[in-house]
Amino acid sequence: MTTPNTTPARLHTAIDAAADAYAGRYLALNPSLATTLGLPGHETEYPDFSPAGASAFAQAARDTLERLSTLEPADASDVITLDAMRERLGLAIEIHESGWDAADLNNIESPAQTIRAIFDLMPTDTAEHWEHIAGRAANVHRAIEGYIESLRSAKDAGKVSAARQVRIVVEQAGKYAAEDGFFAKLAAEASIDGGPLPREVQEKLDSGTAVARAAYDRLASFLETELLPAAPEKDAVGRERYALASRSFLGATVDLEETYAWGVQELERLLAEQERVAAEIKPGASIEEAKSLLNNDSQRQIKGTDALKAWMQELSDRAVADLADVHFDIPDVMKTLECRIAPTDEGGIYYTGPSDDFSRPGRMWWSVPAGEDTFTTWAETTTVFHEGVPGHHLQVATAVYRRELLNNWRRNICWVSGHGEGWALYAEKLMLELGYLKDPGDHMGMLDMQRMRAARVVFDIGVHLELQVPERWGSGTWTPEKGFDFLKANLPISPGQLQFEFNRYLGWPGQAPSYKVGQRLWEEIRTELERRGGFDLKSFHTNALNIGSVGLDTLRRALLG
Repeated sequence: MTTPNTTPARLHTAIDAAADAYAGRYLALNPSLATTLGLPGHETEYPDFSPAGASAFAQAARDTLERLSTLEPADASDVITLDAMRERLGLAIEIHESGWDAADLNNIESPAQTIRAIFDLMPTDTAEHWEHIAGRAANVHRAIEGYIESLRSAKDAGKVSAARQVRIVVEQAGKYAAEDGFFAKLAAEASIDGGPLPREVQEKLDSGTAVARAAYDRLASFLETELLPAAPEKDAVGRERYALASRSFLGATVDLEETYAWGVQELERLLAEQERVAAEIKPGASIEEAKSLLNNDSQRQIKGTDALKAWMQELSDRAVADLADVHFDIPDVMKTLECRIAPTDEGGIYYTGPSDDFSRPGRMWWSVPAGEDTFTTWAETTTVFHEGVPGHHLQVATAVYRRELLNNWRRNICWVSGHGEGWALYAEKLMLELGYLKDPGDHMGMLDMQRMRAARVVFDIGVHLELQVPERWGSGTWTPEKGFDFLKANLPISPGQLQFEFNRYLGWPGQAPSYKVGQRLWEEIRTELERRGGFDLKSFHTNALNIGSVGLDTLRRALLG
């Protein structure tokens, strides 16, 4: 299904071969990623989440770095691949040797969630598809047992996530295992074209999902009875662990104190800009008064998730149609982006990329917390641009599409949060620059999202490093309790989403700041290129996106030389 690509292909080099070999080995170790990429052959399998599995990943990285040490770049693309692989694989080994990979547990992005979440991407059109789902469900118990083994080994080494995160995952696992939980519904609601599955397939699915429910019940019990008593009540992870996590999410080393101070200044700048826009909405209005007016404007309200989904799709389709071939190169195969309501109610809005052949398109998912059914367009317009076009969809799908330029590791394996989330935030601000947020309400919504990301820099670094609270927001050193009040004042989201985000930042240190810090580094690169003269915006976007997702230090070297 891939649209023919007219870009001249590069010659496949020895470094490309090494990168492709590592990508193949990585996919063999991580068959769930093969499902994410839409690659056949691993439909029922899981990675080995045990310590032995983690060691196998680390050994693959070591072997690849050793092979790369004997090779010389043949062209500029090889230089980028070599730079990116040395940074990513070297850091992966460092994290493994720290022991914290075995302790991986939080409320959003750890094996506790990803073991379940892979089912969201599995096709359900045929009896064979449902047999694959039944087979993977039956293998959930092996994945969970390996995960428990890793958590136990990390505990024995004195490495356990904070008690807050353990309690949350106990609750999540219990929901997955419940009689009305995800796996039970998966079996009860299974159908093909609205009709029942063949009896033997339904029986396999019932059996497999029962195994999966029991496995998650086992996980909940282990966490509550064995891990929780060893879990520290303190949420802050400290400088050493935080610095390692920051490098992982950024692909760059930043001065944490300087970045914290910049985050405080950026928050003040955005507040001042919001005050200016509030006056456009109503002369003399405060930010909160202006937002209240927007929230009470019936023309800006959406009722129900069906209407939310339809609005997301319409706005996304319009953005693609407007931007294609004008500000960005968007081949036809990339123009399809599906907007969906997620099958969970844990909170969050996220994007999943297309399959390798684009038979499964990129998708934007909205996980709506239970009980929420009213949404405001002014607050969410910029989110659609962030997750879709020109944000994540354009970025991720471009890398998948550019098989004539990129090796498989750069196309499908390498993903750096600061690069990806930084680009998506850059895309939000770009849409203002291009005139798509002229409406003061939509402009306020974009500023709200930018303000939220700046506040996360302050919260995340401040709480985990226990820095001083800025005078405007209190006194003394940061604690989670002070941080919650700070987030409540600066995050324009529902109570359910606020609680989810608060827990996320505490349990996933370094990830939330990667959005705004990544945007900062993207904009610094663009500013430097503009300063040199001869700058063309569309060419900048094309050149940058054609590199794929790499660490931000690698990106800077690639674009600035």
